[in-house]
Order: sequence, then structure tokens, then C-alpha cells
Amino acid sequence: MSDSPVVNAPLDPKEKPILDSLLYIRDKLSLLKQDRSTYIKSKDVLSLYNETIKQVQFLNDLRKEHKKPLENNRVDNVLEDCFQLISLFFLTIGRNNEAPAVYSMCSTVKRLLDHLSEVNFYSAKDLDGIESTFATMRETLQRGKESYSPHLLTLLENRLDTCHLILEELYRRLENLSPELVPTYEKLVSILRSMAACNTRNTFPAGEVRAFRDQLIQMQATMVDGKFLGNDSTVPQGQDIVGNLLNRCLLWADLCLERNGKIDERFKPTYDKLLEIRNQLEKLTLTQAWSLRETDLYNYQRQLDRIDESRIDGNFEDAQGNKADLHAQRTLLYLIRRSYAYIYGLIRSSEPVSEALLPVFNQLQTLRRCLLEVKKSGGVSSPRELYPYSMKLNSIDNMRTDGKFMIGSDIPEGQGSVNALLAECFDTAYELRVEAEENSASDE
Repeated sequence: MSDSPVVNAPLDPKEKPILDSLLYIRDKLSLLKQDRSTYIKSKDVLSLYNETIKQVQFLNDLRKEHKKPLENNRVDNVLEDCFQLISLFFLTIGRNNEAPAVYSMCSTVKRLLDHLSEVNFYSAKDLDGIESTFATMRETLQRGKESYSPHLLTLLENRLDTCHLILEELYRRLENLSPELVPTYEKLVSILRSMAACNTRNTFPAGEVRAFRDQLIQMQATMVDGKFLGNDSTVPQGQDIVGNLLNRCLLWADLCLERNGKIDERFKPTYDKLLEIRNQLEKLTLTQAWSLRETDLYNYQRQLDRIDESRIDGNFEDAQGNKADLHAQRTLLYLIRRSYAYIYGLIRSSEPVSEALLPVFNQLQTLRRCLLEVKKSGGVSSPRELYPYSMKLNSIDNMRTDGKFMIGSDIPEGQGSVNALLAECFDTAYELRVEAEENSASDE
């Protein structure tokens, strides 16, 4: 496994034993990630987490002694890999609400915020979702103060602070936008993103892009002397923001139609790789409950990081050092941002249930949806119609030992979530049965 894509400083020879230990830990994490013969056990993950924290303590003490607290070399790159993997393992074993699980989300959010800041078009809704995620992560760190290493907590708190500064700056950029122009601005953001998606389809939908361009021209036609007017014919604040975005949209529509979905051949290999990553992540969002092991996201993250950090001063360059044209640049950046957004969504929607209990949890979620649909459609005419649901619920209930779902002698994480879902299904089935019995009695 290669290191995280960060520029390396020379390695202090005294850090070599720490590097060797971290490389060994990373290899063990990688082997554990690849082993699909059994589910990931909490004790294995915690053991590797403790080994990693021990090396962090050694590293911090050494650098403090040599007055190099901000050193960044290969040790830090490998340490980043270890923490990233451990964080995804915590999600896999269902310990989503514990401090180490925050690491992977924090890294992904940082990437997203950097891209939003760079591209400079986004809606307040984008930022509100990330703000909500921040609140959840800070609560998780607060709960973990008594349980986890201060070295890890300090690292995560610093990263969250850095992210929050970027988020605040992004909010400030929208402060100059009048509420009257917000609907227009958000529509432009939506159109630009939709055209970017069209530009990466297997068959370029020229008709759809022309339709978007027609919408843009119609919006441009409502301007008076180059300005959007408010309901009372005044000139709302934020004309530059909306006007510039409209021009970007028109330029992008023309570029897409001119290229007809074809990217510069010099950047085709990078495009194909990013398209494959985006499509695979998109597929995972549709089948997440049944097919995703959160540690699988690590490889996608690392591939994206490498491509993203291969840019020179923000630009993609070919083998001869020539910069990509605007169409190739925007297309590649869109695919990177979309892929990071999928990873963000997959991590955020990860259930606090061990993969060992996911089959049962997923079955119960399906049963709950079915029962709620039956209830929504007016219930059942006879209690007999509920027999298939009752039989399935009872078979799941019989899997428990002393109220717990056991895998051999192990008690996987997520017992509370699975038991709560089972109880909800039983309650809904009971309500439907009582309602059916009451209806039958009244008919008689």
C-alpha cells in the first residue's frame, strides 16, 4: 500500500522505529479490511487503535523533545492512513457515535469544503447540512473525552476548527445575497450542476443541455439594464453574485454543446478513472444497506486524494506540463467533488450497527416499511393477513439469547438499534391486528 498523497519532509532517523511500527499496523488493518470470511470484531479494531495511539504518544514526545511539533513527513502520512482505516472500521463495527469514527467524516468534509471554496458556487442548504454534521461530530468528541486518548481528541478538535473556519467564510460570501435573489441564485446552482452531470453521461444529452440553456436565456431576458429586479422594481443586493453565476452557466452550456460530451484526449485516462469511481460510489448509494462495508470507502478516498492533489496550483496538467482547458478542468473537478459528496453521504447514513447484525437489521427495516405501508393504505381486513409478518418477526425474535443477538459467543455492536427496530415492528403489527379485530367485531 502506498502512502497518503502528501509531500514528504526528510525522515528523522529517530522516528524510524515509529514508522516501522505504523507500517506494520497499517498492513494489519489492510489485511483485516480485505478479509471477508468473517465479520469485523470490536476487539480486533480496538487493539489496533490502542497500538496506533501508543505510537502517536512516542511521536509527540520525540518531536517535543527535538522542538519539531509541526514536522510533517512519511510518518505522518502513514499515521493518516492508520487513523483513516481505524475510523472506517469503527463505522463497520457499529461504533459510529464514538470519537475515532469522526476522523473519516472530518477528512471528507474538509475536502468538500475546500472544493466549495474553490469553485465558489453553492447554496445555503449545502452549508446547512455540513453545519449539522459538525454539531454531531462535536457532540461525539465531547462524549469521548473520558474514553479516548487526548492525542486523538486534540487532533480531531483542531481539524474541526479548521473546517469550521472555512464553513464560516463560505457563509459570509452569501451574506451579500438579498433574500429576493436567493431563489434565482439557487436555480442557477441547480442548473449548473445538472449540466455538469449531463456532461459526464455515456451518451451526451444535447437536448437537455439546450433546454437548460433556454432557461438561462429566459432568466437573462428578465434583467433590466443588466440587473435582476425585486418585486417592487428595486435592485436587490447581490447582483454581482447572481450575474457572474449566470454568465458561468451560459459559458458552461456553450462549452458542453461545443464539445458534445467529449473531453480532451490528454486527460481521458484521468476522466475514465474518475468516472469509474463516481459510478461505483453512485451504485453503492443505491445498495448501501446490503453491500457496503464502510472500510471499502478507504480505497476510493485514497484514489480521489491522489488525483486531487496531483493538480499544480489548482490546475490539471498533461505529461508535458500543459494546463487543461476550461472544459476538461471543470469536468474533472465535478467528478472529484461528486465522488467526495457520495462518500460523505455514505458515511453520514451509516447505521450504528455491526456488519454482523446488518442482515437482521436490514430485514427488520424492510418489514417496518411493509407494515407502515399496510397501515397507510388502511390496514388489513383480517388478522390472518398479518400471519406472514408475525411469523418473520417471531423467527427473528427467536434468534435472540437473553434478549441479545449473538454471533457465537460474541455480542456485536448495535443491539439497541436492532432491538428497538424489532419492538417497533411488533408494536405496528399489534396495532394492525387490534384494528382488524375491532373492524371484524363491528361488522358482526
